[in-house]
Amino acid sequence: MPDKLTAGENLWLSQPASRWLEALPLGNGQIGAMVFGNPETERYALNHESLWRGVTRTRTTDPCHDHLPLIRETFFKGHHVEGAELAKRHLGGQENRVQAYQPVGDLFLFSPGHNSVFDYQRRLDLATGLCTVTYRVGDVVYQRESFISAQHGVLVVRIATETPAAISTAVHLTRVTDPDCSVSPWVKDYRLGFTGAFREGVNFAVEARVLARGGNLLERNGATLIVKGADELLVVLAIAVDYEYPEPADHCVYHLDDVPLDYEVLKVAHIAEHRALFDRVSLEIGHDIDAEALPLDQRLAKLQTGGDDPGLLALYFQYGRYLLMSSSRRCAHPANLQGIWNEEVAPPWECDFHHDINLEMNYWPAEVCNLAECADPLLAYLVRQRPKAAKAARDLYNCGGMLFALTGDIWTSCTPEAPGWDVWTGAAAWLAEHFWWRYRYSGDLTFLRAYAYPFLKEVAAFYEDYLLRGPGGLLLPVPSQSPENQFMGGSWPVSLCIGATMDFLLMREVFTRCLVASHLLEIDEELRVIWQGILRDLPPYHIGRHGQLQEWLEDYDEAEPDHRHVSHLLGVFPGEEMRPDQLPEFFQAARVSLERRLAAGGAHTGWSRAWTACLWARFGDGAQAYTHLKHLLTDFSTSSLLDLHPPEIFQIDGNLGGTTAVAEMLLQSHGGALRVLPALPPQWPTGNVRGLRAQGGFIIDIAWKDGTLLAVTIRSVAGEPCRLVWTTRSFALTRNGAPVAVRHDGAHLTFSTTAGATYVLSLPAPGPHAVTA
Repeated sequence: MPDKLTAGENLWLSQPASRWLEALPLGNGQIGAMVFGNPETERYALNHESLWRGVTRTRTTDPCHDHLPLIRETFFKGHHVEGAELAKRHLGGQENRVQAYQPVGDLFLFSPGHNSVFDYQRRLDLATGLCTVTYRVGDVVYQRESFISAQHGVLVVRIATETPAAISTAVHLTRVTDPDCSVSPWVKDYRLGFTGAFREGVNFAVEARVLARGGNLLERNGATLIVKGADELLVVLAIAVDYEYPEPADHCVYHLDDVPLDYEVLKVAHIAEHRALFDRVSLEIGHDIDAEALPLDQRLAKLQTGGDDPGLLALYFQYGRYLLMSSSRRCAHPANLQGIWNEEVAPPWECDFHHDINLEMNYWPAEVCNLAECADPLLAYLVRQRPKAAKAARDLYNCGGMLFALTGDIWTSCTPEAPGWDVWTGAAAWLAEHFWWRYRYSGDLTFLRAYAYPFLKEVAAFYEDYLLRGPGGLLLPVPSQSPENQFMGGSWPVSLCIGATMDFLLMREVFTRCLVASHLLEIDEELRVIWQGILRDLPPYHIGRHGQLQEWLEDYDEAEPDHRHVSHLLGVFPGEEMRPDQLPEFFQAARVSLERRLAAGGAHTGWSRAWTACLWARFGDGAQAYTHLKHLLTDFSTSSLLDLHPPEIFQIDGNLGGTTAVAEMLLQSHGGALRVLPALPPQWPTGNVRGLRAQGGFIIDIAWKDGTLLAVTIRSVAGEPCRLVWTTRSFALTRNGAPVAVRHDGAHLTFSTTAGATYVLSLPAPGPHAVTA
């Protein structure tokens, strides 16, 4: 059983994984491995971020925008299905899909006779990134410890025991049989590996070096190294792909030559680098000592039968941070649908980058959960897309700016790949949120000038050309869609139309942020007139006959009332246009839309359930947010807490969306104001969180007891004024023990800050007249 003091940062189970979905993930951004923990036949399922199938067909767009006038004319005549068929035929792609993310292979450790063991435990320490498997065979206790070092770029495995000469293990590398990939294994001295080559020319290599302390010399047997009678065994493994390195096998050699083959040296460096990120945020929301004494699968079972386990939700929160760190740091590519982990040569949805919620959700926790650099691979991916995205905008819609496709892969092609679904223009605008958040959470004007504003301005340039005047004089996007959803009488597989609410939300975000940025940077004054005119002439939002926020410009009946997507609620979350203090009637209508969706059976995928929890947090309903977080664990998690899309497909977005929901329940900073404990559920009466980040450039610690806020510590990074939603007058604000001047208007508390300074907002202890924020 893990130490109770660190139970909130440990996943532990009392049996090995029987399948890939139950294994424990390791990763350093570039290399991933799933650890099964089998004593006799251990398997490390290996991945590398750059191992994707190569380009085997033309991946470029051709000019076809001359069909757009007829498509639009057909829509304006009211012939939605016919217009959609024309759009699918001329603007959509073929059913080719993008290239598939691939498994590298497997590292096996065979330990004969370890089939009957006692005192077994499989454990992942989130704070250190160490996976430990311990068990006893007879009187001998074995420990297998592994990690993937971002500092040294290798997988490290050590088998140790205090009993001399007790380790006899065969080390083997292989890859699943795949007619499209030839594999050439080799073994030499204390090294073994293989090279792989896909038929279209993508090449990769794996090399492992094996060191034994004590025992006999290593024996070679085909593609296997055999160690007998050792005191300790060390395996250090490298992977290379010709995406980065023309000769991957040579690179593995050079790389491993530079790695110190000393376990303690590697471990100390790895833990220091890992903790530097992970330890930025801590969360304590209550312990159930009896629950934490149970292995993870039993804790989940207890939750499924109606019990509460606040420590498990804290663990889930930190697990999401761990997964983002492990799949998106010090690397070239963003986390895909499965982060960095995949064992299938034909994975669901090609394990691609899905731009209509999934990739965005992967990075929702990056800024608020103090892992900003983990979003760098996403931002770099978006910048690489720009040249081809500009060509796609011209070819398909005769527009300036950029058009991102519905899906993507590492080859940064912006071609439509899924007929119907891919006639969608909102991807670049939605992804642009991450550039804006990087600026808002950091307050970095240099980043705004160099990256965020140029990206936003290109998205705006597309819409400037794409919008057209409708019969009533308003500006309309045609064709438009609410991603993946259908209305009655609309087209299949998704209903194309004149003006989906999500498009209007995205446009307003983009143009509003361009206006703010241009003022801050004191540039592009002439463009502001254009943007203000567009904002003025966009249609207003509409409330439907059920009191719901309409998903489309017309009040259509939904073909699937329980649809998994809630794209029209983007103005509540992850956007911020609809709030109680701004557009309150549409904020309330959005809540009605969510209630109707759930009443019909919605949120029936892991990622959709996570989004629902985030929305309830923005609605200020902690009890509902907690309920859906709990369902995320009980209905959509494996025994190792990996998120599931039905029927049983791992999708990392649910994990990362769940982490975001917890953060949103404790701290919100949209709309220019901080909200402390805005959706605290009754199940978390006492707790504290340290290190969350807020827009405006602040790092926040919060403590509360018996449902009452005790103190908020605010560290200013950018020196911006701090504004909090605040209704009580009972508080003290100090800096270094001295009072700070505060302006309090009864609704907000505002004070100036100095970059690098820390401010403490304290309240009276809970009592008969408890203070709430």
